[in-house]
Amino acid sequence: MNNSTTKPTITLTEISIFFLPLLLNIQLMSVSHSIINAALARVDDYVIALASFSVAMVVHLLFASPSYQNHTITIAIVRGKRSLFGMTICVLLIASYVSIMLNLIAYTFIGDILLQTILGVSEPVAKGAQRVLMLLGLLPFFTGFRGLFQGLVIKARRTNLVSIATAVRIIALLGWLYVGQRWFNGPELGAFALLMCIVIETSLMGFFAWRFHILPSTPSRDDEKTTSEILRFALPVAFSSGLQQTIPVVINAIISRLPDANLALASFGVIRALLFMLAGPMRNMQQVYLTLIDTAEDYRVLLRFFIWTSVCMAILTLTIAIPGNQLVFERIFGLADELRHYIVLPLCLCAIYPLFYGATNLLRAYFTANHYTMILGQATLVKFSYLLICWLISLIIPLQISGIILAIFLLISSEIAEGCYLRAKRFKYPPR
Repeated sequence: MNNSTTKPTITLTEISIFFLPLLLNIQLMSVSHSIINAALARVDDYVIALASFSVAMVVHLLFASPSYQNHTITIAIVRGKRSLFGMTICVLLIASYVSIMLNLIAYTFIGDILLQTILGVSEPVAKGAQRVLMLLGLLPFFTGFRGLFQGLVIKARRTNLVSIATAVRIIALLGWLYVGQRWFNGPELGAFALLMCIVIETSLMGFFAWRFHILPSTPSRDDEKTTSEILRFALPVAFSSGLQQTIPVVINAIISRLPDANLALASFGVIRALLFMLAGPMRNMQQVYLTLIDTAEDYRVLLRFFIWTSVCMAILTLTIAIPGNQLVFERIFGLADELRHYIVLPLCLCAIYPLFYGATNLLRAYFTANHYTMILGQATLVKFSYLLICWLISLIIPLQISGIILAIFLLISSEIAEGCYLRAKRFKYPPR
């Protein structure tokens, strides 16, 4: 951050106006996953359908997550036409890799090894997950360019357009879920509807980016990065993002061997969809930092905003978990009583998750802004190593505890481990 005081300090109102459309965007995206869960909860074999879709999305995110940082990389690195071209090449390379990996898991023995041997899920769940991945093979190209277009629009401070595109996606999702019932009656229904609605969202974001993004016609030579420089900047961020998605994979591998494995897997999928809505907006602290924060005083204002937002998310989580349990989970999501009661306590524990998740994203924004992107990969490796140790312990010591409680404990504690590492490194890497 620049410590210059010539620029007026940013206000909470300015941060709110920029952040709230991004918050709404995450909420709408999470609603789409919850809508899919609600649709799958009404199919014939709902437990297998929910578990299959949950496992498939975990695997999908494991490989596709590098492209989910495209908007952050675009904000940090794109300054003109040359860097925009380099970023486009980066998007295509990452999307091609992701698509190849998803198709290998869906169509070859690699999927059997990953799902049944490594993750240890039952054969019906594994086969259902593979059918989901068959439909998602082209999705990385659409999500990749969606991130690029979002970054250009956010850079122009038109965050409301991101929310508009996501709202259109929700409407399209409802339509595709209805139409898709003609051909699918299992986890594939969710995959089909998800793919089609993201195609529509990406197309709309592309129009907004073409219409509203602002890039200087003659950017500074120092600001413009070549394709190779962009790849050197982006690949550590992409690696870190991909490694982040090993977290739910390892957690699934641990709980899939417990006595209540199928119920725990299905519940973890439902809770993760809710956490995407309740804690997901905190990852947009990165975009706020990269776009709006210039001085130390700006950062102090952002910290106040972050604390208040975390408290509000915690209260909302507890409200849904206890007084809103029947309304949300039975009447809206259509969950059976067994599943609904099973997730009350673990969801209450999740009330503290937005605080730790947001703090980690603020630290990640600092290292991204100062081009210390290698640190991000190191921090995620610490997080992964911690969970890997827990997985090895679970193989040695048979566990007889609630699978979903263990899953939430591991999710929160791993986030704390990453945050502590980034905080320790923060003092060793001064601003550039």
